[in-house]
Amino acid sequence: MSGAAAQQAAETLRDLIRANRDVRLIAAAGASQIDFLAALTAAPDIDWSCVELFHLDEYVGLPIGHPASFRRYLLERLIRPTGMSAYHLLDGEGDARQAADDAGRAIASEPIDLAFVGIGENGHLAFNDPPADFLTEQPYLVVTLDDACRRQQVGEGWFASVEDVPAQAISMSVRQILRSRTILCIVPDTRKALAVHTCLEGAVS
Repeated sequence: MSGAAAQQAAETLRDLIRANRDVRLIAAAGASQIDFLAALTAAPDIDWSCVELFHLDEYVGLPIGHPASFRRYLLERLIRPTGMSAYHLLDGEGDARQAADDAGRAIASEPIDLAFVGIGENGHLAFNDPPADFLTEQPYLVVTLDDACRRQQVGEGWFASVEDVPAQAISMSVRQILRSRTILCIVPDTRKALAVHTCLEGAVS
């Protein structure tokens, strides 16, 4: 599935670069994206110098050296392998609201062409845990993570215990994500099957 998603992503990027030259991209981090990003960064004939990357979410107070840092994740799995030079990473180590505001101004300056996202075990999109704020027009929010979300991070091996998982994160808002012209939602693993089923066939709540 990750290989098929990477093939579609690569084709979309090539088409966008041919048509527009400059491409604005959102990328998720997390266990569900590892195989996808490995396949995508190995795909040929993508001019990554044309791509400007935006960060979906990041923990508040987590240093970039921590294995769970999404900044570290994107640097190691997407930015450095591709040689991408234009990117905006969320710094949750300082003033989180200021970081959210700064990132919001940068992302709102032009439309987003393509977004790679996932779905959490509890149905979260980015770090918008249910019940998410569907109304805010702010591009980025400082959110409080619920217990299910924090347990998922422990289950995936990023943290030793729930207590080690930061209580807050900077997250792109639902409306900002949905402004993307194209969205690829990559959600492997049986533990997320119920979340995907509910997303596609359940009521919006």
